Amino acid sequence: MAERLVLWGIGGIPEIVAGDDLEAILSHAIAAMAAEDPDTALADGDIVIVTSKIVSKAEGMQVPLAARDLAIEEDTVRIVAERAHAGGVTRIVETRQGLVMAAAGLDTSNVPDGQALRLPRDPDASARALCAALRRRWGRRVGVIITDTLGRPWRVGQTDAAIGAAGLQLVDDLRGGVDANGRPLNVTVTVVADELAAAADLVKGKASRVPVAIARGLSRLVADLDAPGARTLARLGDDDMFRFGSTESWRQGYAAALRELAERKEKVK
Repeated sequence: MAERLVLWGIGGIPEIVAGDDLEAILSHAIAAMAAEDPDTALADGDIVIVTSKIVSKAEGMQVPLAARDLAIEEDTVRIVAERAHAGGVTRIVETRQGLVMAAAGLDTSNVPDGQALRLPRDPDASARALCAALRRRWGRRVGVIITDTLGRPWRVGQTDAAIGAAGLQLVDDLRGGVDANGRPLNVTVTVVADELAAAADLVKGKASRVPVAIARGLSRLVADLDAPGARTLARLGDDDMFRFGSTESWRQGYAAALRELAERKEKVK
């Protein structure tokens, strides 16, 4: 029998503010929906997919808009690429959470006027806490994904991806197997956490005030709470073939050229 994946959004979630008990609010919304449609009650194997914005709001990660640039600087480990334009400078940076994204993930959409919102301090820790609380309340073995919107090199637009996760197998590692024609698979590692994050955004959306979705049909992916988190998905350091932006590449190339010129002069002597 073919696998079937079903996703639905959870409505009725109020505006989240600092200090809110996110698990209690989500559980109330899930229970309210289940009262009208019992099939939507949380079940073993369900995966709860949560927009990072409401996690950040509950954790008090808002900053005044005037402090946005300082917050970006504080959350930046290194600048990957930057480009000046009429409206200022766009910077793609590596964040302290191990993500590579524009403006360190700070956002001004769906937040009160005059404020900007930082990413959760530790998205994996936030996911683990939420997952554990949902499992306790509902008595169900569920997984949790925390998502944010990312741009992608060489592709137009953005898509949602997993920035935090708990109780979930994040990848399907097909290496060592064969494809439908019997050819060996040597590099195929499917990041199912990102695929679920992107699929869930189709029923959540950016402007519909539905920040949470539930995915059902992939119970085989649900794991123990100590399963590796989404930070393990980051490809950084020597594994990153595109580690350097144009500015860094130019500087390194220029420095290398100067060293080579100095070595040639030294040989001439």
